[in-house]
Amino acid sequence: MAQLQEATQAHTLPLPPSIAPKGIAATELRPWGSFTVLEEGRGYKIKRIEVKPGHRLSLQMHHHRSEHWIIVSGTARVTCGEREVLLSNNQSTYVPQCTSHRLENPGMIPLVLIEVQNGEYLGEDDIIRYQDDYARNEGSNHQLAAVV
Repeated sequence: MAQLQEATQAHTLPLPPSIAPKGIAATELRPWGSFTVLEEGRGYKIKRIEVKPGHRLSLQMHHHRSEHWIIVSGTARVTCGEREVLLSNNQSTYVPQCTSHRLENPGMIPLVLIEVQNGEYLGEDDIIRYQDDYARNEGSNHQLAAVV
C-alpha cells in the first residue's frame, strides 16, 4: 500500500504558482454574519458564507465577477436584478456579472451557503453598494468598498 502511495505521489506534477489553489483563509466577521475563503485560484474563489437570522447583505453589484450560490442550510431570499426568489438547502442560483443582487436570511436559523466566484478580478474592493443596512459606503454608489 505504501508503495502505491509513493508511486502515485511521485507522478503528481505541482501546479504553477499562478494557478495553484491558495490555502484556507481565516473567517472574516461582518455585521450580517461571516465568510471564510475555502479555496482561491486563478479566475475563481470559493467561500463559505453564514448569514445571521433576520440579516442581509448590501444590495450590490460587481464589475469583474459572477457568482454561484449553493444553499447548504437555512432559507435564502435572493434578489437578482428585478427577480426575487426563496431558496432552501440543495438549491442554487447564478448572479451574472454587473447585476445588482442581495442575499437575505428571512429564517430563524443561520443561513449557510457556498459561493463560487468566477472572473478576471476577485478582490473584495469590486463592490458597488446601492443600499446597506449597516451604513457602509451609503450614498456613494460609484465608490469601491473594501468590505463585503
